Amino acid sequence: MSSSPAQQPQPPQPTALDAIPLTVRGIVYAIAFLAMILIVVPYGASRFEVYFPQWHFVQLPVAVQYIGWALFAITLAIYLTASFHLMSRGRGAYVEFDPPKEFVATGMFRWCRNPIALCVVLMLLFLAIAKSSTGVLLLFLVAAPLAHAQVVLLEEPLLRQRFGQPYEDFLNTVPRWIPRPPRADAP
Repeated sequence: MSSSPAQQPQPPQPTALDAIPLTVRGIVYAIAFLAMILIVVPYGASRFEVYFPQWHFVQLPVAVQYIGWALFAITLAIYLTASFHLMSRGRGAYVEFDPPKEFVATGMFRWCRNPIALCVVLMLLFLAIAKSSTGVLLLFLVAAPLAHAQVVLLEEPLLRQRFGQPYEDFLNTVPRWIPRPPRADAP
């Protein structure tokens, strides 16, 4: 993988959102995003079984559904932990229109470059298992490549521009999706 020439990081520009305390912004973003991505959209996807019952190919055993709920809860906890870490260390929210002001390569971000996006996609998979829902499984199958495209085409170029060489070093030492223990030479 070739990297682009290192650029000088751009200083963060103040926005109107900076007048609202970061904790308040983070809580509002988390509630709004999680409600949309884990309740509203999956509910719509679960209607797939109503309109196309012949495509509901399997009813998972209750024990497997409970495992799905447990994995969902664990992944939600990891999502919230990574989001809080990024907000507190990065001095900014974890949404692109209100991004962190400092580069963060600590905590879960030493194991995986995108723990928040990874958790969102996995929560959809585990929700599909927990609800034994073909529609939510299809949603997961659409969300995974969309999340990858969003990271590669939008997020990574913006972070390169915003944080320069430290982010380039991070790209070369930390995996994008599959977590692994940090390397000794990690930033």
